[in-house]
Amino acid sequence: MTMQKGRLTSLLICLVLILQSAELLAGWREALPDARRLGSGEMRVFGLSIYSAQFWSQRLIAGDPLDSDVPFALELTYSRAVSRDDLVEASLKEIRRLSPNSLNTELMTRWEREMRQAFVDVRAGDRITGVYMPGEGARFYVGETLQHVVRDEAFAKAFFAIWLDPRTRNPELRAQLLGAAKP
Repeated sequence: MTMQKGRLTSLLICLVLILQSAELLAGWREALPDARRLGSGEMRVFGLSIYSAQFWSQRLIAGDPLDSDVPFALELTYSRAVSRDDLVEASLKEIRRLSPNSLNTELMTRWEREMRQAFVDVRAGDRITGVYMPGEGARFYVGETLQHVVRDEAFAKAFFAIWLDPRTRNPELRAQLLGAAKP
């Protein structure tokens, strides 16, 4: 009887691991199965390509205003190597710049930890996709593998504002991602 319980426990553990690994390997399109590309563009700094970006959604229509209750994906394919530290620092800097109120140190420290789990050092050709899930937060995929889930909707809104807020540093890229005419 004890051997059967041990075997049953092992079987259940294996089943749970299989189910979790299937979710981890499903890719971001599993979260947005009917998503279509609204727009794309390229981020350049001093003429050098940093990444190409694609914006995906199930419900948005190109040129329409962005709605906070609509899920979407922002896929970045890097043209060059960038360290995780640089990705995190640049993101924090922009989140602070775009925040209407000053963000407290504790919150920014927590968001920094989340981003360090979500991001990796990238090389040319690597892809990181962030998926905004209204009411939930954000999911980050490296290639097709789920890297990290941030269960904080305020973080998700602040993070994606880097590209989608009208005050973004690159309004032309924003317009291209949303499928709108150039500003």
